[in-house]
Amino acid sequence: MNASFSFGSYYPAESFVHALDPRTKLVAGAMLVTAVLTAQDFAGLAVAAAFVAAAYLAARVPAAAAARSIVPLLPIVALAAAFNLLFTQGGPVVFQWLFITVSEAGATQAAFIGCRLFIMMAGMSLVALTTAANDLACGFEHLLSPLTRIGLPVHELSMMLGIAMRFMPQFADELANTYRAQICRGAKPGVRMAASLIVPLFSSVLRRAETLAFAMDARCYHGAGATRLHPLRFAGRDAAAGALCAGLIACVAGIGMV
Repeated sequence: MNASFSFGSYYPAESFVHALDPRTKLVAGAMLVTAVLTAQDFAGLAVAAAFVAAAYLAARVPAAAAARSIVPLLPIVALAAAFNLLFTQGGPVVFQWLFITVSEAGATQAAFIGCRLFIMMAGMSLVALTTAANDLACGFEHLLSPLTRIGLPVHELSMMLGIAMRFMPQFADELANTYRAQICRGAKPGVRMAASLIVPLFSSVLRRAETLAFAMDARCYHGAGATRLHPLRFAGRDAAAGALCAGLIACVAGIGMV
């Protein structure tokens, strides 16, 4: 497995966060996103960032593992910040070159959006780091189970989520191996090399998906009536975590109203 890519990978440890019910962690992640989106200034984001940092400390996740999980997401943060930097205008001009103009309002907005996205991604990454893929899929299925009454295939959606999370590191490893193979054959990094990487990667993805489908079909897997060795149960720590997240939303909203 590619050691440089760990987003979606489970980091085993004994901690308060690991022991939480996966449904609690999914709801807590949604509450964190709500709190961050509610923040109207950097003070609110600072409170949310402190909450996420405390959660990482409580989860006993090493800084190296946390960084490997978050770094692959940073291009998304950089792209969103760049769009706001270039297309938001207002106030004094900070930098200008040819048709590129950066204003004070654009720089502030870019920093705010970048911090907002980073905090949300760090929080959701912690959910993935502290929850096994099977437990995360099961929690997702339990939360959406009422929607089965209107015909939504909740079990199939949760199974797709679990498979995708387990296969992401393998796809990254496959991409790294293909890249090294192309370099050994004399390929030079660039647009043409990117095209030569996409075809083998998609071929590998389709081959793995077909193998998995055949394996599930051979085992007569239909999903209906599946049971768990360890059923999900709420505990007192789940109520405490929910109260902390509710307090975070109230605190961030209160700061925005001041």
